Amino acid sequence: MTSRPAVFIDRDGTILVEKEYLADPARVELIPDALDAMRSLRDAGFALVVVTNQSGIARGLYSLGQYRAVERRLNELFAEAGLAVDATEFCPHHPEVTGPCDCRKPATGMHRRAAKALGIDFAGSYFIGDKITDVLPATALGGQGILVRTGYGADSESGVPAGVWVVDDLAGAAGRVIATVGGGGAGHGSEA
Repeated sequence: MTSRPAVFIDRDGTILVEKEYLADPARVELIPDALDAMRSLRDAGFALVVVTNQSGIARGLYSLGQYRAVERRLNELFAEAGLAVDATEFCPHHPEVTGPCDCRKPATGMHRRAAKALGIDFAGSYFIGDKITDVLPATALGGQGILVRTGYGADSESGVPAGVWVVDDLAGAAGRVIATVGGGGAGHGSEA
């Protein structure tokens, strides 16, 4: 399988408006321009992988079935926009309830599963989310972390690790990625 880069994108607060413990598909709301941003990344040749911590399942706040209903609704919105993601990975665990796992971000189990299935090159990949835990896998796996200010991102910005880019939203992240790749730059510098 030929290796290709991916964009690993957090769901809640990055693609969807943050709604704590989202369990009702009727409450699914896209962040403006998120789907256009994802489409531009796909058009640039990236695999799209949604990676999402869903500790509400372990905590008993919603069921696996409710999570799947929200996922179906999001996939319907993707389809209506003519967009498909290559994979969706989720972690249903919480260390205080289920004990440690290898998938809850910042752990890299979800990323590794997707990489194995899709032949992903981590070094050329991007890790986008609204929490520090969403971007830390870039440090462990190689690639570039990008914190968005949507969701919890504005509150997390002051603690962003060196080398992580900070942008307003997923559209800003896509623009930065495409400008970097389009400029022939494999370089992953930091953003002021």
